[in-house]
Formats: sequence, structure tokens, C-alpha cells
Amino acid sequence: MRGMCGWIGMAMLAWAGQAMAQPDRAKTPSVPPPPAARPAAHMLDKADLDAWLDGYMPYALQRGDAAGAVVVVVKDGKILTQRGFGYADVAARRPVDPERTLFRQASISKLMTWTAVMQMVEQGRIDLDRDVNAYLDFRIPDRFGKPITMRNLMTHRAGFDEVQRGLNSYDIRDIPPLDVAVKRSLPARIFAPGTTPAYSNYGTTLAAYIVQRVSGEPFEAYAQRHIFAPAGMVRSTLSQRLPSRLRSLVASGYGRGSGKPTRLELNSFWPAGGMSAPGADMGRFMIAHLDNGGALLQPRTARLMHDTILPSIAPLNGIALGFYEQNINGRRALSHAGDTLTFHSQLWLMPDEKVGIYMSMNAAGTDKVSAPIRSYLFDAFADRYFPFDQKDGRIDAATARSHARMMVGSYNRTRRSEMSFLKALELSGQIGIGLDAQGGLLVKAAPALGGQPRTWIEIAPFVWRDRDGKTRLAAQVEHGKVVRFGLDGSAPYMLFEPAPWYLSTGWITPALLASIVALLLTFLSWPIVALVRRHYATRPAQSVAQWRAYRLTRGFAGLAVGVLICWLWFGSLLLGDFSAMNGELDWALFMLQVATPLILSGLLGVALWHAALTWRRKSARFAKVWSIILVANAVMLLWVAIGFHLIGFGTNF
Repeated sequence: MRGMCGWIGMAMLAWAGQAMAQPDRAKTPSVPPPPAARPAAHMLDKADLDAWLDGYMPYALQRGDAAGAVVVVVKDGKILTQRGFGYADVAARRPVDPERTLFRQASISKLMTWTAVMQMVEQGRIDLDRDVNAYLDFRIPDRFGKPITMRNLMTHRAGFDEVQRGLNSYDIRDIPPLDVAVKRSLPARIFAPGTTPAYSNYGTTLAAYIVQRVSGEPFEAYAQRHIFAPAGMVRSTLSQRLPSRLRSLVASGYGRGSGKPTRLELNSFWPAGGMSAPGADMGRFMIAHLDNGGALLQPRTARLMHDTILPSIAPLNGIALGFYEQNINGRRALSHAGDTLTFHSQLWLMPDEKVGIYMSMNAAGTDKVSAPIRSYLFDAFADRYFPFDQKDGRIDAATARSHARMMVGSYNRTRRSEMSFLKALELSGQIGIGLDAQGGLLVKAAPALGGQPRTWIEIAPFVWRDRDGKTRLAAQVEHGKVVRFGLDGSAPYMLFEPAPWYLSTGWITPALLASIVALLLTFLSWPIVALVRRHYATRPAQSVAQWRAYRLTRGFAGLAVGVLICWLWFGSLLLGDFSAMNGELDWALFMLQVATPLILSGLLGVALWHAALTWRRKSARFAKVWSIILVANAVMLLWVAIGFHLIGFGTNF
């Protein structure tokens, strides 16, 4: 699920809105060019659909070095087609069976939780706008002067910090009961409720726990009785300990199809990301929702769930109650995606057309090709069966260049780890916006299908569209400054905000790298200079204090570089094994939390002492300048360590 991989994608080595921006009244959009003729729509029937899928999916899997996939399309209350491609187990040559092969659904699991919540709303047992503390047996502390409501949880606007500790494991013994999971992992809140989309696995799991308490049934049993059974989802389960009848049906997960399978990823927040289901069952789930709730919800409840849209930045997609918008070709579409390290899925509903499409892959593929494969699948499906004449406006060139310059800077995701050492992921995870050769936007966060930068055309004030695709980018501007921007695909649940200048990687990253190089050279110069002096039998006249300051400065420089290397090592261990996030490395984290402030503050102290002694005596100009550089380097490392929470105590992250 995206929650599981959320920090992994930006990792320590280093996982993707809204009120309309203020219009620029000084300029008016020019008249758009006449649209191209609308292509003829194909008949959406099984024969045409199967032929199209046969031309796309096998080629995509082969070129992307992916293992297997399942695609299910429903229409007018029936499964139109369900197709398996490639292999559920490459070594055994076991093909994907849409009826029987189980794929890990990751965050698509959230739709089961949100459906369960709406059942409780329908029965009058949950109020969408009541403080959730009314339903809990523990208390979420007050913050920002506003309570968290179920509506906040369903729209990912509770304001929670990202949670990673204990989230995933390969060992079933690490998966706690639901009540333990929500009570031990309560995150800090970094935004006021209702104000900011920040995708939260914890928030969904908390909602499932509320359903468990209100219904009086364990949530896993509740989902089986009230969602899977009524919808006919006969091989679906939320259990992390798979029933014996299903274990042999689970597809193996791969990084690349040509590689070895990974271990099965388990999830402590399983109501948010732990479901296993075959494609056919997901088709039945789509049919129920497209049928105004079908056997799951009353029509008025389904309409409330599907039609209550909360925008982030107009005109980008907003979020419904659980589903998020992915409107396309002038038609309404609701969606949800889900990603683990190896399973990648997405579901789309087109309620007005009574059409749904679902796909899942059991490999990330080369360069994480699973994401563009599924994105292109939906775009091409819509273009083939629901073509549309796109009629965009255009901003004049001078205004477009001015607006692009306003966007330049470093941005943080609103879904982020803000309060723990994982904030250091921003050192490689901030999103930079620059200018291309023509003065237009250059956004590194949103490459095109082939990985090349997109060309963005401003179609309305502070609204851009990819010249060669459907993706839009829009910014919210207040008092002449960009305060947020979003992309169509992620705007329902995540935006980007300018990083504060003092933590912007635009200057911090090069300054930090320069400091590390300078400190490393300082440390290495110590033995080198000592060997040269020994060879020539020379020793400069220095006091005992000067010799001590010299040696301590070199020693602490080496220790400072060493502690940063240890942080990278620690991060790589967390990346390498999910089980490492369940407490096995607390000893290393504790040692780093003790060593970092001691070493970095010690470096600053001895650097200041050394600089004072160097300037007091008749030293060479280079020695004086270098002593100041060392002080600046020490200040830089402390600045980064404090600002990105490498200095701090605690094992919650």
C-alpha cells in the first residue's frame, strides 16, 4: 500500500488538489486553437475489449519485466471480461487466474473499511461529524482546537503525521490485535483537522477500530459477514494469517519478473492495506458500488458516499467519502490505488456509465513501471471507449513565464513524517520546481511515461496541463505567493507546500555535501600531515593547547562524518527488512540519538576553540580561513541534525 512504501520511495538513500488560485486580471486567456476532430468511440463489448487488452498487456509486462497481472472490467451490473496475464508464480509457470489467484490489494483495502463505516452511518450508529473520541476507549488529545471527525478520517484530513514503526513485517508474530495497533501508534497531528489532505493509514485503521467497537464484532469478522459475503467475494480476506484454503492461491510478489519472489508482506494496519483478493472478487465489489450500493449500501447512502466531493485546489480532482476522484475525458470517475513493494493495483468506477475497471500486478517491474502501466491502461481505455474533445484555454506567453517563476522552489509533501528522524527523508524527498529552457515549469516529481520531463502548458491562471497527456497541475496563490500546488492524480489526498527557507534542500543539500567533504578532508589531513612531518623530522612550534585543539578538531571531524554514515547505514537496514521497523534496531537508534548531539556539539566546541587559538597566533592565512570553514561546517551539521530531527530521543517514528 502507499502507506507502506510512502517513506521508502523517497528513502534515506533517498514512494506521488483545493480552492481556485487567485486569477491574474491583468491578462486574459487567448482564444484556444480549434480542437481536433473527436475520434470515433469503439463499442465497449467483450470482443473489442479482449482484443485491445491482448495488444497491450502482454507487451507491457514483457517490456517492463513484470511477472503477471489481472484486469477485470464490469459494465451494467455484469463482469464484461476478466483476464489473467503472465504468471502468479514465474518459476512454477503458474498462470494468473482471475477467479482464483489472490493479489495483495494494499490500500484498496481501505474501500472495505469505508464501506463498513457507511453501513454504520446508514444505521445511525456513526455520525460523520461527531468527535471520534465519542466512539473510542482511549482519547485522542486536543490539538488545534478542533475535534477529529469520521468525515476527516474518510477524506484524509485528520492532520496526522505519517506512521511507519511497526507498520509492516514479514513475520506474523509482529502483527498485533487491532486495538493494540491503534493505541500504540497514535501519531502526532501536524495540521488542523479538515484543512489539509495528508493520506493516513493510521486514520483508516482508526475508523475500522471504531466500526469494531460500534458493531460489537471484530472488524475482520465484520468485513467477512457484511461486505465480502453479501457482495459474493468468496475468496477475499483481511486476515494476515491466511486461511488454509487460500494460502496456495496467493500470487508471489516480485521486484522484477526475472528476479526471485519476495516474502509475503504483512500489515499491522491491515484494515488500511492488508486485504487479499482475486480479480473476480474485486469485479463483484465494483458491481455492488455501481449498482447504487447493491447488497452493501442503500442507494441514498451510496450516493452520499460517492457524491460528497471535497475539493483541494480547483479545478483538480477532489475526494469523496473514501473514494477519490480521477475524472477523465469529461466524465466522472472514482478510484483508489494500492501499492506494496511488489503488488500494485488500482480500481476505477465510472458511475454514470455503470462501468468499472480494475487491474493488479504482482511485480514493480523495471524502474517501477507498474505505475505508468496502470495509468496508461485507464487513460487509453477512456480514450478508446469514451473519447473526448479537450478544449483548453491558454495564457499568454509573458504571463505564463511570470507564473512559472513564482512556482520555482522546493516543496514538501503534505503526507510526510514531520516529527521523527524520518523527517531527514526530506533531504532527498523534497520536490523541486525549476524552469525549462523556454521559461516554463520543470517539475521533477511528475515525469512522463518514458521518464522524461513533461512539458506543461498553462491553460488558466495557475493551472497547467501536460502537453502530451491528461495530467493537470494547479497552484493555490495567496497574497502573490504560491502556498500549495497539486497534481490531478494525488491532489485528493496529498498536496505540496513550500519548504521553509531554513530547511529547503535547494541550499541545504549542496551546503551539507560541501561540509561533509570539508570535514572528511580535515580528518584525512591529520595522518597525512603527520606522515609528512615525520618524514622531514619537522614539528611546528605550537603550545599544548594548540596541539590539543588541532587533534580534537580533526578527531571530531572524523566522528561527525562517521555518525552521518551510521545514520545512512541505519536507514538502509530499515529499508532492507520490514521487520527491522518493529524494534529490532532500537539499540542502534538509541546509540545514534546519544552519539549525534555529543559528537556534533563537540565538533562545534572544539572548532570554535581551534579557530580562536589559530587567529590569536601568527598563523598562515590558509589556516585562519580553514578554521572558519570548520566552524561553519560544524554549524551546518548541527543545523541539519536539529532541523531534521536527527537530534532527539524516542523510538516512535
